[in-house]
Amino acid sequence: MTAIRKRDWTSPKGLKKSAWLVDYKDQNGKRRARQFSTKKEAAAYADRARDEIRQGRHTHDRDSITVAVAADLWIAAADAEGLERSTIKRYRELARLHIVPKFGELKLSQLSKTQLIEWRQDLLMAQSRSMASKIIRALSAILSNAMQIGAISQNIASDVKVGKMKREAERVEPPARADLKKLIAAATDDERPFILTAITMGLRSSELRGLCWRDIDLNAESLTVRLRADEWGQLGSPKSEAGRRTIPMPPQLVAELKKWKLRCKPTKIGLVFPSNAGTPMRHNNILRRMYFPLQVRAGLGRPKLDKNGQLVLDDDASPILTGKYRFHALRHAAASGWIASKIDLKRLQVWIGHESIQLTLDTYGHLLADQERDAELATLASRDLFA
Repeated sequence: MTAIRKRDWTSPKGLKKSAWLVDYKDQNGKRRARQFSTKKEAAAYADRARDEIRQGRHTHDRDSITVAVAADLWIAAADAEGLERSTIKRYRELARLHIVPKFGELKLSQLSKTQLIEWRQDLLMAQSRSMASKIIRALSAILSNAMQIGAISQNIASDVKVGKMKREAERVEPPARADLKKLIAAATDDERPFILTAITMGLRSSELRGLCWRDIDLNAESLTVRLRADEWGQLGSPKSEAGRRTIPMPPQLVAELKKWKLRCKPTKIGLVFPSNAGTPMRHNNILRRMYFPLQVRAGLGRPKLDKNGQLVLDDDASPILTGKYRFHALRHAAASGWIASKIDLKRLQVWIGHESIQLTLDTYGHLLADQERDAELATLASRDLFA
C-alpha cells in the first residue's frame, strides 16, 4: 500500500517547514519513503512506484548508484570484455564530455524518461544527428549494464532514439575516374602500391595498415583480410566476421605488388605497408605525409579551412592546400568500379566487407541504377499495348 501525507516540522533555526511524504513497501516487502516539496510531485512518484512494484522492477534511491558511477562500471565492463582500445576510448569520451556533465550526480533511480526526451531535443539542437544518436545510445548502454549488475531494474533510455532522416542521409559520391587516374599518375614508386591497393580493393584504412604478405597470394591473384591495425598500431581481427574476406586482385595490382615486395622494407610480422620503424602506419601520418600531398601534386587540392570555416594561410598569406577527397573515398571508388562492371549484389557485399546486404544497398543503391536496362524493361513491360 502506498500512502501520501503531509509532514510539518521546525528546523534547528526555528523555521517552519513542510513536505509531502510518500510511504510504501517495495516488491520485497521493505518499507520505503521519499519526500517531495509538492503534493503533485509526490502523487506522480507514488503512481510510478506503484507500477514498478507491481512489475517487480522498482529501485529506491538508497539502493541506486549515480550515473557517473554507472558510466565507470560500463567502461570497466567493456575493458573486461576485451573490446578494442579505440572503442573504450570512444566510450570514455562520450561519458566524460556529454553524459556525466548532464546527469553524473543523479542517481539512476532519479532519471526519468521525460528528462531523456527533453535532453534528446537539446542534443539535436547542439549536435549533429549522428553524434546525438551516439550519445543517447551510450547512455542506454550504461543503463543496460547497470541492469545486468542489479543497480536498476529497467532501462528507460531503451526506446529513446535518434532516427536517421532519409532526406539527410549522406549520399556516397565516389571520386571521378579521371581524378583516380591523376592520383595514380602522380604517385611515386613507393606510393603507387598503397594507392592502387586502396583504389582497387576497397579496404578500410585499418585493413590496409594491418595487411601482411602472408595474406596476399600473388599466384592466385587474391587478397585475404585477416587483420586490422587500430589507431595505436595494435593488430587484431576485423571487428565483424564480414570483415574477414577474400577479394580477387586485378592483374595491374598483382604486377605492382610483385615489384613492391622486392623493395619493401622487411618487418617481423611481414607488413605490406610498414612505417619507417617497421610498425603499422598511423592513419593520420598516411593523410598528412602521403595522401593529401599526393592529391595536391595531382591537381586535386582545395583550400584548407580552419574549424571556423576560414582559409588557412601560409607565411606568404597564400592559401594552404589540402586534399579534395577523404581517404574513405577510395573505398567507394573500388565499390563503384565493381558496380560499373555489373557485379552482383551478394558479391559486392562480401568484397566490401558489409555485415548485411541492406547496408550495401543503403550505401551504394543509387550507384546500382542501370538506365539502359531500365528503359529496356519499361519497353518490354508495355509492348503489348502498342502492337
